Amino acid sequence: MYTAKGQLDRNALIRQYQPLVRKLAHHMMAKLPASVEVDDLIQVGLIGLSEALSRYEAAQGVQFETFATQRIRGAMIDELRDSDWMSRGSRKSQKDIEQALRRLEHQLGRTPLESEIAKELGMTLPDYQTLLGKVRGTQLVYLEDMNHGGDGDDGFLDRHETPDPSADPLQLLRDQRLRESLVGAIKGLPEREQHIMSMYYEQDLNLKEIALVLGVTESRVCQLHSQSIARLRAKMRSH
Repeated sequence: MYTAKGQLDRNALIRQYQPLVRKLAHHMMAKLPASVEVDDLIQVGLIGLSEALSRYEAAQGVQFETFATQRIRGAMIDELRDSDWMSRGSRKSQKDIEQALRRLEHQLGRTPLESEIAKELGMTLPDYQTLLGKVRGTQLVYLEDMNHGGDGDDGFLDRHETPDPSADPLQLLRDQRLRESLVGAIKGLPEREQHIMSMYYEQDLNLKEIALVLGVTESRVCQLHSQSIARLRAKMRSH
């Protein structure tokens, strides 16, 4: 899109890609606590979009939407990092859930039910489900995991945000093993949670859209998503 003077029409392009910013913001909300406002995330994403327009060069051989998506997500993640969005209480609660899951899986030799997890935590089922909503924002990789590497290594974002074809073969092998282990862990989830993970991560649906498909409330989808991530983190701790 160009102006009458033959210059790139930034305003028109920003309007064109605003739906992409909103889509990315709503999709990211499942990984964030309820205290984060989606409108704030959208505003930060628009700044990322503007920066993408300034820095994009078609000669690089990358489609603009791909380039912009990375910039928009990066801007959102940087903002969340700076604001330290997940409280210590929420982090502790998430770790308590993961530990309960590991204990139960060891004791039962199978994937525990929600009611069993609640009992292990000394809670009623409704209280446990409320807690799942409060720790919304749990991810397979926490933002602090992304921000700090171990033993002097680069952080998660440094290694994964921009793939490098000439990356360290040993690191590529580790990542491949991690993905294979993750696929196996997902297959071990209860069927409904597998379905949610598929819709969210493969089909790119947001919480509201998944809720409509399943015929449940958006908050219930949020609870099940948080629980799925907790199950996967408990299984993937060794990685």
